[in-house]
Amino acid sequence: MKYHLVTLGCQMNLSDSERVKNVLEGMGYQSTDKEEEANVIGILACSVRQKAINKVYNKIAMWNKRKQSQNLITFISGCILPTDKEKFLKLFDIVFAMRELPQFPQMLSQYGVTTPAGLERENLNPKEEINFFWKVKPKYNSTFEAFIPIQNGCDKFCSFCAVPYTRGREVSRPSNEIIEEVRSLVEKGYKSITLLGQNVNSYGLDKKGAEINFAELLESIGKIGEERANRFWVYFTSPHPRDMGREVVEVIAKYDCLGKQIHLPIQSGDDKVLIKMNRKHSVKKYRETVTAIRELIPQATLFTDIIVGFSGETEEQFQNTRKAMKEFEYNMAYIAMYSKRPGAASYSWEDDVDAKVKKERLALLTEDLAAESGKYNRNMIDQEYIVLVRDTDRKSGFLSAQTEGKITVRFASEDKTLIGQFVKVKITSSTNFSVEGTLVEVEHLQEV
Repeated sequence: MKYHLVTLGCQMNLSDSERVKNVLEGMGYQSTDKEEEANVIGILACSVRQKAINKVYNKIAMWNKRKQSQNLITFISGCILPTDKEKFLKLFDIVFAMRELPQFPQMLSQYGVTTPAGLERENLNPKEEINFFWKVKPKYNSTFEAFIPIQNGCDKFCSFCAVPYTRGREVSRPSNEIIEEVRSLVEKGYKSITLLGQNVNSYGLDKKGAEINFAELLESIGKIGEERANRFWVYFTSPHPRDMGREVVEVIAKYDCLGKQIHLPIQSGDDKVLIKMNRKHSVKKYRETVTAIRELIPQATLFTDIIVGFSGETEEQFQNTRKAMKEFEYNMAYIAMYSKRPGAASYSWEDDVDAKVKKERLALLTEDLAAESGKYNRNMIDQEYIVLVRDTDRKSGFLSAQTEGKITVRFASEDKTLIGQFVKVKITSSTNFSVEGTLVEVEHLQEV
């Protein structure tokens, strides 16, 4: 018996997929990359973007057609709005909330019945269920990179976002489980670990003093790094500027194992747009955080998220976002054109920025980003960096790696045994979004 799993959306869904795979393989199923070979096919969906939902409908139409000639079980979970979930109940054999993964084997054994398990039911305690979900061991997709969920849900209710309606309110995972998972991965030789949550720096606030806060969690992880000689980098995504205090920046600066790359979504560089987005932070508050980062971690790279063409965004407001791009000198920005999502507060508002204008603003902001990123990358030339080799490069005869600041580096080598290892490279040339270098040496460190 074989299964095939399609994962859409963010890194949180990718992390969830690792637990789904472990449950299926614990039942005796084997993974296959070929859909036509699978007896069970599932999808982890993402209602945050319409394009991802469209993919779901395309997939299930094809799979249901296949059922006419072969036995096939289909299931769906992930980040799903209630309105989408109601529709999927008629299309998939099994629909369940990710927090109900521990009950998935029982659902699968009754595959002939469409299961409305993802809908609200009597005596359902989502907080208890998500804690059971976190106890499911993941089947990591990599031998050197791993994602660790530390929190689920969001309480911010940004007006453009559907996450509070797909994943619910914030629930923090027990810190002892997180710390133990980090320690276990480090002992197994993992080199890059990312802590995941919709709003990681509000970690622990839902426990009302019964749990440590995010800075304290990072401190505990930093101490693991101090205990060991083998190098590893720990990152987190995504924080919210409202909760990103100086204390967190101080902890990152203090420990070598805490990666010097910070993803801090600004979404807009205009205060009036931020108010309309219900972001609960101003450009001034954001600037204070970036100033602390530049002061305490001058070597850190800065990534962000930006939405262009939000409901009512004027040309002047867009120009303020361009000013923010230049002021904060981002190394990378994930820029998206605004689109309405059912469930989000802005869904009922007029989407009054013309599509052509959105595309023009996206192009201009991308040009600004290229200028800032390119300037940073040019300054890397003739410098030596420790990088983590991640894969072969698209350029034949080269490997692809990343610096601690997640700048992409390629260097000439066909030695695939270097993948998953730290090496030192000297940068020889740059483009706006990557650099190229030559291999200096391979790092070999003994564990203690």
